[in-house]
Amino acid sequence: MKKSTTRAVSMAAMLALGMGALAACSSDNNDSSGGSTDGGSKGGKVALLLPESKTARYEALDKPLFTAKLKELSPDTETLYYNADQDKDKQLQQAETALTQGADVLVLDPVDGAAAASIVNEANQKNVPVISYDRLITGGKLAYYVTFDNEQVGVEQGKALVAALQKSDPDKKGGIIMINGSPTDNNATLFKKGAHSVLDSSGYKILAEYDTPDWSPDKAQAFMESQVTKFSGKFTGVYAANDGTAGGAVAAMQAANVSPWPAVTGQDAELPGIQRIVAGQQYMTIYKSVKQEAENAAQAAVDLLNDKQPTGTSPDTDGVITSLLPVQTVTVDNIKDTVVKDGVYTVDQICTADYAAACTKAGLK
Repeated sequence: MKKSTTRAVSMAAMLALGMGALAACSSDNNDSSGGSTDGGSKGGKVALLLPESKTARYEALDKPLFTAKLKELSPDTETLYYNADQDKDKQLQQAETALTQGADVLVLDPVDGAAAASIVNEANQKNVPVISYDRLITGGKLAYYVTFDNEQVGVEQGKALVAALQKSDPDKKGGIIMINGSPTDNNATLFKKGAHSVLDSSGYKILAEYDTPDWSPDKAQAFMESQVTKFSGKFTGVYAANDGTAGGAVAAMQAANVSPWPAVTGQDAELPGIQRIVAGQQYMTIYKSVKQEAENAAQAAVDLLNDKQPTGTSPDTDGVITSLLPVQTVTVDNIKDTVVKDGVYTVDQICTADYAAACTKAGLK
């Protein structure tokens, strides 16, 4: 994927609604999106099809933030919402249902990027444009693609892990266990590519590597349990592609009383991930403004409803107009200046009783 300079958007502004926006949004299918108008948007139906719920962000952030922005931009537009629960066949059925219900635009985050091409083709036959959301759909004629710079995510994870290892294992005696994302997710392929571009030349040996089906934390945990036994005392770093798989890896290592503790990566800045960082169980995560992504997609959907071409910020991806949004590394040193400053979490939400002492040590007050 080509890289480019994204729009300079204040991270504080991106999350100005904060978590308060979430409570205003219903969780039922076919949510109504009535509200104040911008004065000129044509109404219709927009279907938001998300891939799964094991990753906390989709239900907690993407859905309500997208719905709220669509409501703001186009009060007469109805949101049709579906979650596929990591089942590509279910997602196909949901897309067909949305089209039958008269969806004018599909905003689709695919369970399987290749399999979802059939959804795009069916929508195209009905002259319904499709926005590829967060994950790239590899096939069919797309109207727009909005995501984060996913290869750069892997690069930043790799750089952070190497920096940590250079402090804890400067002689490079230990190796790295890699726990990647789902093999059916094109983003996971890009994360892995970016991470390898750094790790392969770092001098630290990759001892084992695993592509985690469905991004499942329990499957990541089961894999890590086997690696803890196989490579006891031989690994000093764990590359986990997101906070969910990191949580699985951490649970496996805690059960095995691993010592010394390795540096562990993550992604998505989920609350449990941030708390593990405070506690020293996870070294870093990647913060991505889901609010910016969801609102970008809502704007693109409204543009398409009104027969306007959405505007990209980056070079096209395989001929598709694209916006690649920026990412940011979070460690214990900059939690206050990232997710707290932007209103994603409050210090009180992070520093519950179980983490109070660690928060005090980290200067989170």
